[in-house]
Amino acid sequence: MTDSFDLVVLGAGSGGYACALRAAQLGLSVALVEKGRVGGTCLHVGCIPTKALLHAAEVADAARDSAQFGVTATLEGIDMGGVNKYKDAVVSRLYKGLTGLVRSRGITVVEGEGRLTGTRTVAVNGRELAGRTIVLATGSYPKTLPGLEVDGRRVLTSEHALTLDHVPRSVVVLGGGVIGCEFASVWRSFGADVTVLEALPRLLAGEDEDSSRQLQRAFARRGITCRVSTAFESLRDTGAGVEVTVAGGERLEAEMLLVAVGRGPVTSGLGYDEQGVALDERGFVVADDRLRTSVEGVYAVGDIVPGLQLAHRGFAQGIFVAEEVAGLAPTPVDEATVPRVTYCEPEVASVGLTEADARATYGEDRVRALTYDLAGNGRSQILRTQGFVKLVRVEGGPVVGVHVLGARAGELIGEAQLVTGWQAHPEDVAPLVHAHPTQHEALGEAHLALAGKPLHAHS
Repeated sequence: MTDSFDLVVLGAGSGGYACALRAAQLGLSVALVEKGRVGGTCLHVGCIPTKALLHAAEVADAARDSAQFGVTATLEGIDMGGVNKYKDAVVSRLYKGLTGLVRSRGITVVEGEGRLTGTRTVAVNGRELAGRTIVLATGSYPKTLPGLEVDGRRVLTSEHALTLDHVPRSVVVLGGGVIGCEFASVWRSFGADVTVLEALPRLLAGEDEDSSRQLQRAFARRGITCRVSTAFESLRDTGAGVEVTVAGGERLEAEMLLVAVGRGPVTSGLGYDEQGVALDERGFVVADDRLRTSVEGVYAVGDIVPGLQLAHRGFAQGIFVAEEVAGLAPTPVDEATVPRVTYCEPEVASVGLTEADARATYGEDRVRALTYDLAGNGRSQILRTQGFVKLVRVEGGPVVGVHVLGARAGELIGEAQLVTGWQAHPEDVAPLVHAHPTQHEALGEAHLALAGKPLHAHS
């Protein structure tokens, strides 16, 4: 027996469930297939639980440093049972809300691993679902390195790290990208000795060089050892921990190794290639700017599409595809204005082009960059944070990149996204009044300076 729908969505993570919700809102019949739980990686083993740990880490730091604010407090330790209870409660509340919303929209949720069996059919546990349109949204998995076996005990992925029942004494974090930096930050705040190994010359290699440089300095001040341009060679389980050998033969010992070398697309064994869906050499689904795959009527969203592997990108893509299928002719997601945030301490946030990319795109002589030090911002002084706001503009033209480092930097990037997304000139933003005292004033001050009217910054 075959059940027919207007839309069959394979995967209920951020991209998949957003697509399903919007399509149902537009009157389409929708089947949402998920082998785990609705919400996917982001809600259950990614964004949400990780940020809950980071908030617990922020509370620990506040307690440890309370004396500088005139508050007498003592940090007696980290109760990982309590931390995990808090984390799991956040996830549970969001999960209940999401499943209730899906149910209220009349979406048919089908549990099990779906497989594409035709250009319009998906098989799940012996049940066949037919869709006028198929949306592939199967997400990603934590990658490892060849020959490096992840056991979940001594050698962990981020998913294992979320369920630890104690704070490790020491950790080597293999990978200085977003995931590696976030867990390094958490564990250091919880009291662990942390070493980050990164094969590339800097942390957060996709970010602006100034952000990478200042983050590494901030990590050093916090006691996090960062070893960049350092390649991993081998691992040995010592019984009491791990011994990590890096290029040159140096050995590092720790209780655990976190493997944070990126995420790969979940596309293998799901029938994609058998049905003619083109994949690139890394296994990502090849899609055009309207997220159409090589098979008519089959779309792809989220982490399986080359580009930034971010929940909010997948979410926006899911909404776009639902509206596309419904015939609304929406504007494609602008990849250039998708914001990026690394929620370590200090936070790193950005949108648009780095200074180096802007110069490569527009020419050395046409790009101007300005950095505003948060030392001149009242709210940042109150928060006792160090960092900056950096603007990158085309001479006589718009701001094409905004980069922020400091506490709560991620909360500033929404305004920055509007600036880059609307191709605003500094002169357009400078007259806008920002509330005082807020960190948003730093964005205003930076635009004033770039417009030639500096107050607390040099033009």
